[in-house]
Amino acid sequence: MSRAKYAAVGAALGAAVGGLVSRNAASTGGALGGLAGATVADFRSGADGVFADFRSDGDDANPDDADDAGATIELADE
Repeated sequence: MSRAKYAAVGAALGAAVGGLVSRNAASTGGALGGLAGATVADFRSGADGVFADFRSDGDDANPDDADDAGATIELADE
């Protein structure tokens, strides 16, 4: 999702929660939710973002970087 979509979803959720309290709280909640959504999108978009470890690309560009996937154990002859 793009940064704008995250901001829009955050603003909608913030406004909905704030709307349970009052109209002023809905406005403030929307603004803070939009800011939070844009911040989350900014963290996710960077290659070194906070959530980079949780992403799965599906295919590895370099199979040599795999964490010993398919490694074999060689036993010494006695």
